[in-house]
Order: sequence, then structure tokens, then C-alpha cells
Amino acid sequence: MPGSVIIGTQWGDEGKGRFTDYLAKDVTHCVRYQGGHNAGHTIVVDGEVFKLQLVPSGVLYPGVTPVIGNGVVVDPAVLIKELDMLESKGVSTKPLRLSGNAHLIMPYHQELDRAYERKLGKNKLGTTMRGIGPTYADKALRVGLRVQDLLDPKIFRQKLDLVLREKNPLLSRVYNRLPFNANDIADHFLAMVPRLEPHIDDTVHIVHKALDAGEWVLFEGAQATYLDLDHGTYPYVTSSNPISGAVCAGAGVGPRSIERIVGVVKAYTTRVGAGPFPAELHHGNVVADALVDRGREYGTNTGRRRRPGWLDLVMVKHAAKLNTCTELAITKLDVLSEFDELKVCVGYLGADGTTYDHVPYHQTVLHHVMPVYETLPGWKVDIEHADRLEDLPQEARDYVSFIEKFCGVPISFVSVGPGRTQTVVLKQEV
Repeated sequence: MPGSVIIGTQWGDEGKGRFTDYLAKDVTHCVRYQGGHNAGHTIVVDGEVFKLQLVPSGVLYPGVTPVIGNGVVVDPAVLIKELDMLESKGVSTKPLRLSGNAHLIMPYHQELDRAYERKLGKNKLGTTMRGIGPTYADKALRVGLRVQDLLDPKIFRQKLDLVLREKNPLLSRVYNRLPFNANDIADHFLAMVPRLEPHIDDTVHIVHKALDAGEWVLFEGAQATYLDLDHGTYPYVTSSNPISGAVCAGAGVGPRSIERIVGVVKAYTTRVGAGPFPAELHHGNVVADALVDRGREYGTNTGRRRRPGWLDLVMVKHAAKLNTCTELAITKLDVLSEFDELKVCVGYLGADGTTYDHVPYHQTVLHHVMPVYETLPGWKVDIEHADRLEDLPQEARDYVSFIEKFCGVPISFVSVGPGRTQTVVLKQEV
């Protein structure tokens, strides 16, 4: 079954979108399987920048059907705005398919998200406050509204009335916020139906039809392994499961449908928001500031400055196992070109003197570990025009080889710049 998955091996922002875009040229369908518009993919094509939040990266290829799966939570207004943006740039969005089983982000979800963060104060999680978490919570509570509900105005209004009986008292009495008017919300959402209805479909059937025909299907997630609800640095995580195993639930396919799992690794490490970060270089550190400036490390959607650090291979190796990666893809190698030497985290030293060669499960331990570094030489030359492995300086090749050997997973691609064509292929594509 010819299914491929693109997965992030760190805290997100690894550049999954650029590799999804790169591989999408050979597939028929590109499927987003989880998350919402709390994460973005930036893709550069012929110098033009596309910032995508919900629409799968494959939309930029005319022959690819982009699919938003049932595991995604959707703010319809955001989706429509993104579709309009793409159309204005000459990209046809007509082929987009939107799962009728995807859950809708409602205004009260966003209000609750903001209220929760304010209530937590200094212990806030650093969410984007776009309603993602409360939407997934309602999905689990079985009171969520789905895309398909928009197609039946009577059902939509009935479900909305029911859920607001619980949400409005919570907002007004607990969080001192104004209650929502059901009619106003219903009118606003139902007015978007004519724009959305042509895209709403049975996406599980569409994906299986493609797989059964032997067509390559590319599955794309948002966020990354260490923001996974179960396997990430909880509670500083997202509200869904970005790992490769979640493709099955979020897109409606079985494990045997997946043949190829590409783990994307940024050549250094970043994360946004709060939470443990063993290899972090703090604000004001010369290397930290250089990584942020050279790598343009600001959130695609939020504009927030990302927290930078050296490459943490303890994390990457664990992520490769957790996702059963068949290969790795390295991004932003060019960002490291200005440094005389590079450090790579190869272990952790616990507060009690214990040495860890894996990510400790206990959060208290992880919060207090110190990174154990190995130092590698830098290359100090521009690599943005490299087309082949042989075009890279020996030190850059050694850095890539070090990652490959430490993780025990072959590296297939290395990006040396933001453009679609700035990709060095190390292993022949399957």
C-alpha cells in the first residue's frame, strides 16, 4: 500500500512543509491528518512565499488532490481565507476535499482557550489561543459540532443550542465572560456553507480508492513528536497526536497502508512556548541570537520568537524509534554555515549524576537534566548552491553522517536553503 508520512522529530517548525511540497510532485493525494490552524507551513516556490495553515502543502501541484482529514479541527473562516489567498496567487483550490467528520472550531472554543490561559497565569501553557484544545476536548466529550452538521441547518442549530447550555454558564459564572448568542453563531457559520459545500466529502473513501489503485498518497501532520499529546513534553504539548501512528485514526487508514515514514530534523533545535528544553541556548547568547536571525525563527502564524538550541540527537533518535522512521530529512543545514564549531547533544546528565542516553519519561527528571555535548568542526562556507552531496564541504558531510550514524536511520535529503529546489538528494527516492 503506497502511503508515505512526513513527521516532525522535534518540537515542530522543522520544515515539514517544504519536504511535503518536495515529495508531493510524485503523489496523487496529500492528506492532512491532525491539528488545526495553530501550526503553519512556509513554502517558497520560485521566490514566492506561501504560508499555509490548514490546506495541505500538495495544493501547490496541479495534479495533486489536497485532503483535510477527519482528525483535523477546522475554523471555516480561516479555511476560506486561506483558499481565497491561494486563488489570488493563481493556485486552484477546486480539488480540495474536506472531511465531513472533521470537527469545527467554534467561537466559544477560542474564548475558553483564552480564559484557560489567563487562569493559569505564570503556569500558562503557551497555546496559540485559537481554540484547538477546547475543540478536541469537546470531540472527546462527544458534544462537538462537525463539518457535516453545516449541511443540515436544523441539526446544526439544535446541536449548537444544546452545547451552549453548558458553555454559556461556564463562561459567564466561572470566567466572567459574556455568553454567546446561538442565532448569531448559527447565522455566521451557515452563511459560509455555499463556499465550503463543494469541498465537503467522504475523505476516507477517497484515500482508500487512491491506495487501492496503487497511487502514492502523502500524509502530512502539523506540530511534531515532542508536542504529541501522549509522547511529548506534557503538558506543554498540542491537543492531538502528530506522530506517525496517528495517521491511522486521523485519515482513516490501517497501519499496513503506510510504507514510508520520513522524519524531518532541523539541523539545530527550536521550540515555541513553555516547557523543558535540555539543549536550549538562552536569549542573549551569541549563538542563540545568530540561530534565530539566520534561521528566521519566528512562528509562521503567531510571529513568536522561537527558543533555539543546538541539535539534540537524544530526542531525534527516540523520535525515530517512536515513529519507526524509514529515513530522515535534514533542514536548514545552511543556517549553521557561519559557525567555527558545532555542538551536538548526545546524552543527558541528571541532577543526581545519572547519565541518560534516552529521553527520560519522568518530567521532573527531564526538567533538570544538563546536555552532554560532542563538538564537531564547522565549515564556514556558503552551501546554498549545493546540488549534490559532493558539493558540500567535508565538514558538512561529516555533520550529516554523524546524525545518520547516531540515530541509526539513513538520511535521504538535506535542505540547503528555503527554496523548493535547494534540496540535496542523498538517497534515491522510492
